[in-house]
Amino acid sequence: MKIVTWNINGVRARIGNLTHWLTESAPDIVCLQEIKTVDDQFPRAEIEALGYNVETNGQKSFNGVAILSKLPFDEVNRGLPGDDADDHARFIEGVFSTDQGALRVVSLYLPNGNPIDDERKFPYKLAWMARLERWAEERLRLEEALVLAGDYNVIPEPADARFPENWLGDALFQPQTRQAFRRLKNLGFTEAVRSVTDSAGVYTFWDYQAGAWQKNNGIRIDHLLLSPEAANRFSSASVEKHVRAWEKPSDHVPVAIDLSLRAA
Repeated sequence: MKIVTWNINGVRARIGNLTHWLTESAPDIVCLQEIKTVDDQFPRAEIEALGYNVETNGQKSFNGVAILSKLPFDEVNRGLPGDDADDHARFIEGVFSTDQGALRVVSLYLPNGNPIDDERKFPYKLAWMARLERWAEERLRLEEALVLAGDYNVIPEPADARFPENWLGDALFQPQTRQAFRRLKNLGFTEAVRSVTDSAGVYTFWDYQAGAWQKNNGIRIDHLLLSPEAANRFSSASVEKHVRAWEKPSDHVPVAIDLSLRAA
């Protein structure tokens, strides 16, 4: 079973790229972030025509997450618990039946947090990560295959940036941000890409500015975390970097894993 995360950076603007990629890559489950549209304006018909079920948690003009799945949804949960005042569309969970039991897949879009001296933005990022940690700790008690997939807006280590020194003042690379990511992983998650390679130069995002793509000035901020039950079925991970060279690309690229699971 192929599960992919991709920050699409505007699904309606890139629906052609998305449908082309779905045909080319043939994922079973896709977690999208920054769909930047309300639910009833999501281009559902084009995606359903390719055999996918679609669930969204949308928001006008910014944020928004979705899950596309060839498997039927058994359950869908929208919004990260823990703060009733938080109206950002950053979280959606889908539950599916497989030959090995339940599979839970989350598409998440963590807050950026910049600028770090803003009295709201960086604290909001850290608070959101703390809520995610509490939620994940509860979900792990179910002892089910769980995949937390998305744009974390976290550069975990210096090797995850072409020029780490350029990110020292950025919320994505602050010690508190990286510590929060480590705390989440240390609950018992396996970070998929780093479980198969420790090489530098593995990036998932290249800014549109200053020729970042052409210079390979990238960072790795899109991650898939696997519960022990998912990690036991894990076989491979890859970054589909070539998509960044397409016409009208997202500034992120798809990151894929394969799990030894089948639909029930």
